[in-house]
Amino acid sequence: MGKLHKKKKGYSDEELEENEEIEIEVEESDEEEDEGEELEDDEDDEDEEEDEDEDEEEDEEDRRAYRRRRRIRNQIISYLIIFLVTVGIAVGAVAVGRKVASSVSRKRQAAELEKELEEAAKEEENEENMVIDTPEPVEEESEEDIFGGMVLSYYSEMPIEDKVAGLFIVTPESITGVTTATQAGDGTQEALNRYAVGGMIYFGQNILNKEQITEMLTSTNSKSKYPIFLAVDEEGGDVSRVANSSVEVTKVDDMAAIGAGGDASQAFTAGETIGSYLKEIGFNLDFAPVADVTLEGTESALGNRAFGSDPQAVGEMVSNVVGGIEGTGVSACLKHFPGLGSTTDDTHEGRVEIAKTIEELRAADFVPFSAGIEAGADFVMVSHATATAIDDELPSSLSSKVITDTLRGELGFEGVVITDALDMTAITEYYTSEEAAVMALQAGADMLLMPEDFEAAYNAVLAAVQDGTISEERINESLDRIYRVKCAEKWEESQAGL
Repeated sequence: MGKLHKKKKGYSDEELEENEEIEIEVEESDEEEDEGEELEDDEDDEDEEEDEDEDEEEDEEDRRAYRRRRRIRNQIISYLIIFLVTVGIAVGAVAVGRKVASSVSRKRQAAELEKELEEAAKEEENEENMVIDTPEPVEEESEEDIFGGMVLSYYSEMPIEDKVAGLFIVTPESITGVTTATQAGDGTQEALNRYAVGGMIYFGQNILNKEQITEMLTSTNSKSKYPIFLAVDEEGGDVSRVANSSVEVTKVDDMAAIGAGGDASQAFTAGETIGSYLKEIGFNLDFAPVADVTLEGTESALGNRAFGSDPQAVGEMVSNVVGGIEGTGVSACLKHFPGLGSTTDDTHEGRVEIAKTIEELRAADFVPFSAGIEAGADFVMVSHATATAIDDELPSSLSSKVITDTLRGELGFEGVVITDALDMTAITEYYTSEEAAVMALQAGADMLLMPEDFEAAYNAVLAAVQDGTISEERINESLDRIYRVKCAEKWEESQAGL
């Protein structure tokens, strides 16, 4: 169509061909330009799209950053609001708490004040009739508290043979078999190993001089398995085993002379003097003082051994002698309960009766014994006289009515009860050594003094415990009292540094 159109305008074929080539070239050039423009347009579009994408990404990041900042800000604001609300609540609670506490405190104070006013009103109303209770006295530590454990330790593990032997006080001759004992050697050791007696009593025949008797007592004490009583009759006057020997000591008048003087302080000095030299030699038990009341106008079997016939005066003398003896660390023993002063017969020679009524005994004979017990005597010796007003059958030393009912029950004595010497005729004429020993313990005696036949008496008591005639508990009761005295002596010696 183009060639035909150009021919009609008068161009030759060659010109037409050239023109056609030129047109083709122009067209191609135009196409290339168009393509170039299109490419440029495409590149521009791509650049624009890339720019738009980058802008969109940047916008998206900005939006995210904004949202993050807004979220953080909102969180901060929320936390701040919560904190402020919490502080507000806390402040409010404290304020409310203070108000409540203040209110409670005021109410409590008001209630206490009201109560105090009511109590004051009651006290004022009952002031005249008010009774004030006396505070309970503070109990001092008793002897049992001090020595209880020590006492029990001595006899709780003893074999029964030693327990029974511990109830006897005998002469050294009765367990060694010698005629006259003046020293404690191997024979004494063998005897004490066999019979652990509770004590030994010494007489004039055993005392040669101070050095000899001191050595004898020291040796005897060291040979005994248990603490032992070393006893003597040292009353003053005629009955003074030590003062009337060759041992040089300060002699003391008989009690009748001291009683006649009427000065109780002299009685204390007498007791202190006797106790001091006995303690120095080694004795720890003195069978003194005599606490019997004589009967005015009657010649007493006791002679000058008693203070007199006035119960109150005799009681004062006895009390002072006990204080003097006990103060030296030697045990005193009141004798001869329930009272031999009114008798004219001697229990060494046979049966003796006390004819007084119980009222007369209480008004006279019991008075010095009560005074001596109150003064702290560790022992009371019971005589063999028969107090018919108390027990008209048995000697006092074998009578539970005299020992348990009267001496312990009525007079309240809690110390060691010992019989008078069981080798006296008032006993031996009517009872065997075996019978007397068992009966005395059944009556309430704690210690048996000088039975006529020691081995027979010992074996009889041992058999009585073994067959249940006398319970071991009964033996233990006596041992408890005995060792309470012995342990007190040990305690005092330890305190004195001896």
